[in-house]
Amino acid sequence: MPSTSQTVTAPDPQRLAAISQARRVIVKVGTRVLTNANGQLDVPQLERLSAQLCEIADTGRQVILVSSGAVGAGMGRLGLDSRPTGLSKLQALAAIGQAQLIQVYEAAMAQGGYHAALVLLTAEDLRHRTSYLNVRNALSQIHDLGAIAVINENDSVAVEELMTTFGDNDRMAAAVSGLLQEALLIILSDVEGLMDGPPDQPTSQVIPTVEKLDEPVWDLVQAPTAGGLSKGGMASKLHAAAAACAYGHPTIIASGRCPDVLKRICAGEPLGTLFKPVSDPLRGRRRWIGHAAAITGRIGIDQGAADAIVAGGSLLAIGVVGCSGLFERGDCVEVCDPSGRTVARGLINYPADELSRIAGLPSDQIADVLGHCPFETVLHRDNMTIENDDPGEPLL
Repeated sequence: MPSTSQTVTAPDPQRLAAISQARRVIVKVGTRVLTNANGQLDVPQLERLSAQLCEIADTGRQVILVSSGAVGAGMGRLGLDSRPTGLSKLQALAAIGQAQLIQVYEAAMAQGGYHAALVLLTAEDLRHRTSYLNVRNALSQIHDLGAIAVINENDSVAVEELMTTFGDNDRMAAAVSGLLQEALLIILSDVEGLMDGPPDQPTSQVIPTVEKLDEPVWDLVQAPTAGGLSKGGMASKLHAAAAACAYGHPTIIASGRCPDVLKRICAGEPLGTLFKPVSDPLRGRRRWIGHAAAITGRIGIDQGAADAIVAGGSLLAIGVVGCSGLFERGDCVEVCDPSGRTVARGLINYPADELSRIAGLPSDQIADVLGHCPFETVLHRDNMTIENDDPGEPLL
């Protein structure tokens, strides 16, 4: 059960260091934190969280809220005690509830002197570079106008997610964090953090700090409870933490039902689990390539080319053994070694029909085959990200 203790503990120096460097705070709030036992919206809870978000904004930081709860709000508006299963009803509930959700946030944030700005996204909005940048610019303008962005997955059109749950806003929050620099991601859940054993066992303890999301950490993930309201459980949250840490953002998973949780986290209290960012984070366009860009094809390479890429080199045509997909120049593709494992992804310099003709050739023979040689590389290192063996490194 989430902690309800109001005992204040001394600030942790590591937490304070991570928080003091963050100019932006992204807070993701899960469905179970925002709804009551019947699945309806818990309005007093939203009001308490909104007040804390306003206090963070008062420090000058950009504040972004990624909020679940649209379907729960719709259930409350229509007086439903159980969540429907039909797709069309879920879409209607999400649309109705979205209006209720933003009204509650607007009223609550107005008490703190801020407006709530509703931003509805789907993963597709971040897969194309132009819309990716447009979303980032919109979030910046919302902050400049003195408002707090409230982001939700567009459940009324996100059919695949709605068929089973409210949508995976954990990964949405991580993807949003990838748009920003110097950010802190806080994921508020119905559990106190990453546990060292089954959460329902009294002997299990919260792990205060995770230095690296390696295999032993992933072994701790428990399967989500069947038939619940939320999606993904701790596995989804670890995927989100891994992505945010790859961007250089410290991430904290904590209980959203803990009193004054955001205020206490920002004061450096050791609540929940802190995930430390990687030492060499993805930056600029490589963030989009590594975690958001739509994949339009696959390239097979030999082992020598795979070794060269892992060592930091570009991909040359001589190392290509084949390709699949209808990609054009500038599209994002996956690069696979002889075993089929993805070793990289990046922006391709040749369309699929031309790449198939020059596969396996030295660079000085490309012009003889194609009649031109605009690029010596098939994928340049500057437009590529390397995939590691860590299961916590997701493709969003």
